[in-house]
Amino acid sequence: MSEIGMALSNDASDPAARMAGSVGKPLPSVDVRLADPNNVDVTNVPGASGMIQVKGPSVFTEYYGLPDKTAKEFTKDGWFITGDIGTRDAEGRYYIMGRESVDIIKSGGYKLSALEIERELLDHPSIADVAVVGTPSAEWGEAVAAAVVLRAGAVLPMDDLKPWCYARMAHYKAPKQLRTVDVLPRNLMGKLDKKAVKKLFEKY
Repeated sequence: MSEIGMALSNDASDPAARMAGSVGKPLPSVDVRLADPNNVDVTNVPGASGMIQVKGPSVFTEYYGLPDKTAKEFTKDGWFITGDIGTRDAEGRYYIMGRESVDIIKSGGYKLSALEIERELLDHPSIADVAVVGTPSAEWGEAVAAAVVLRAGAVLPMDDLKPWCYARMAHYKAPKQLRTVDVLPRNLMGKLDKKAVKKLFEKY
């Protein structure tokens, strides 16, 4: 992030030790922790997810001329709030679930990572690109919805996607809605525009 530079990294000297999906461990002189919604440190709680917070000499001091915004982005004890939700394994490796605002889907009492589901769906032989979002659901709170760009000549009905997903992920993570598009909406930086993706399902 611009505000912190690099904070986490895999060990370049031992590529074999890397774990799929992990962003690694804190760099020297950098401290990283996970905090629950009450800002309680849950870094060492097995299976817990939390807001990734960072402290160290590389962390910026302030947003110039914006004291209110600066105060909002730091905890009272001086940790920078990244806006990303993550987890940590027993070996100290961190995993980013995604931005709290757009990548965390609260469905059926679970906090699901849209990024994790997207990685799985990209392994499907018919899918060239994908964006996963949460859509309002009376039953689930939010339902997992996937907008996909198919490979040339491919066809992918929901009845075919469901069993493929069930063999690779928990049933509650599998998309409940599927929309095929020619291209996914992106911003000027090339990043997925998840708000625009959600609008694809408003009348679907």
